[in-house]
Amino acid sequence: MSQLNPSTADFAALLNESFATNDLYEGSVVKGLIVAIEKDLAVIDVGLKVEGRVPLKEFGVKGRDSELKVGDEVEVYLERVENALGEAVLSREKARREESWVRLEVSFEKGDKVTGQIFNQVKGGFTVDLDGAVAFLPRSQVDIRPVRDVTPLMHTPQPFQILKMDKRRGNIVVSRRVVLEETRAEQRSELVQSLEEGQTVEGVVKNITDYGAFVDLGGIDGLLHVTDIAWRRINHPSEVLSIGQTVRVQIIRVNQDTHRISLGMKQLETDPWDGIEAKYPIDAKFSGRVTNITDYGAFVELEPGIEGLIHVSEMSWTKKNVHPGKIVSTSQEVDVMVLEVDPVKRRISLGLKQTLQNPWDAFAERFPVNTEVEGEVKNKTEFGLFIGLDGDVDGMVHLSDLDWNRPGEQVIEEYKKGDMVKAVVLDVDVEKERISLGIKQLGGDPFESAAAGEVRKNAIVTCEVIEVKEGGLEVKLADSDLTSFIRRADLSRDRAEQRPERFSVGEKIDARITQFDKKTRRVSVSIKALEIAEEKEAVAQYGSSDSGASLGDILSAALKARDED
Repeated sequence: MSQLNPSTADFAALLNESFATNDLYEGSVVKGLIVAIEKDLAVIDVGLKVEGRVPLKEFGVKGRDSELKVGDEVEVYLERVENALGEAVLSREKARREESWVRLEVSFEKGDKVTGQIFNQVKGGFTVDLDGAVAFLPRSQVDIRPVRDVTPLMHTPQPFQILKMDKRRGNIVVSRRVVLEETRAEQRSELVQSLEEGQTVEGVVKNITDYGAFVDLGGIDGLLHVTDIAWRRINHPSEVLSIGQTVRVQIIRVNQDTHRISLGMKQLETDPWDGIEAKYPIDAKFSGRVTNITDYGAFVELEPGIEGLIHVSEMSWTKKNVHPGKIVSTSQEVDVMVLEVDPVKRRISLGLKQTLQNPWDAFAERFPVNTEVEGEVKNKTEFGLFIGLDGDVDGMVHLSDLDWNRPGEQVIEEYKKGDMVKAVVLDVDVEKERISLGIKQLGGDPFESAAAGEVRKNAIVTCEVIEVKEGGLEVKLADSDLTSFIRRADLSRDRAEQRPERFSVGEKIDARITQFDKKTRRVSVSIKALEIAEEKEAVAQYGSSDSGASLGDILSAALKARDED
């Protein structure tokens, strides 16, 4: 093999050295010199005896490197030393991206903020240009509160916090919200320290909820609870406030640890409860407006900031188990009476029924005792009838006051709901709200009538058989409404004649009254007692068995004498 001449050997060595050097530079950022500018391309010599071309637009990002000229030194990314045209493949964008990654990794490790621009919207968020490196900004990380329109934030340099970096995948995740929260936290801390309880400040209503409104005090929000907006009842804050409205509020409480601030508007006004007992004395009557109705009563506004409660038990004299909403309605003007005032608990108890006449008083005036009334049977119970009366009140007829002779349990079955009946007023208890009625009193007491006549103990009466029973006879005393029961043993002196079946319904018989007690309302009669009495009378009048006359003779004479009379 022939020896290479020195010039050829030197050239080969230099070429090998050049190729070795080329391997070291590929895939990295190198410095190059602009040797020419051709239309929209910059020709760059990177010192590898080959040149590359880079579009001028890659130098014009964000207006940087826009004024290029021959002789300028620039950094570019060397992708390949030589392509098919024998030129180096260079990229200014990739160079800038590599530079940015190095800087961003340092910032990420230190936790420093970085500057970027939102330039595009993608699924789930936005893309941010971090000086050449593209990062992803999730929609939830744009602001502290959801942002509907991001247009004002686009293409504007602003700080971001890097949340995650993965160079192998080329992923960067950033957050604008974290930066805002940190800034806000610093502002909140400074502002909270400057606030004092009792201080009056101005703020702007930022948000309204069912339970209150959030007021911006200049970088920090305070809660204005619905109960602290006004002394009067407010159902919803929107009745008084609107978003964007400027309001004067008082600092009620400040929590330095949680930075929570409680605000009040009503505290800037005079407390209407001051001197409340003098303004609303007990038993005084006032007019008010119904503001709220609940299951247990209705609230009435007596003046702005002063409300009282009409408990359901104080709403009506007669409607005991009715919902308050069926007695009064919201916004209705009503007259009420003050029943109780508690300035400590800030409560006023009111009465609605007290402004109306007690219906039991009115009934007692119109219908004194012994007055006859008429009403509808409202209800039947095991102890009597309830009758609806004038004035929307009820009276009760006890079982014992249904009939003079028959048991109430039997008589009450003859009545049904809806029947119109007459009764007599027996008693009116206004305090207990009770009216006692009697139906049997309409006809008078048969015992009193009988006693006024000749019905008394030992008197002889005529009875009519109204029912024949195995144990005796059910009879009615003539010329009266009294009934009695003659037991089998009292049907005759003769045991053989003590048979109920020998009598028939409608048959009239004489008997002697053996008991007449008005207190227990009992009357007893006996045929046997009458026979014994007649025998004694006959013996006394016509002689005795010792005189030779037989009992049959004596009785025959006595009966004959009675028939002649």
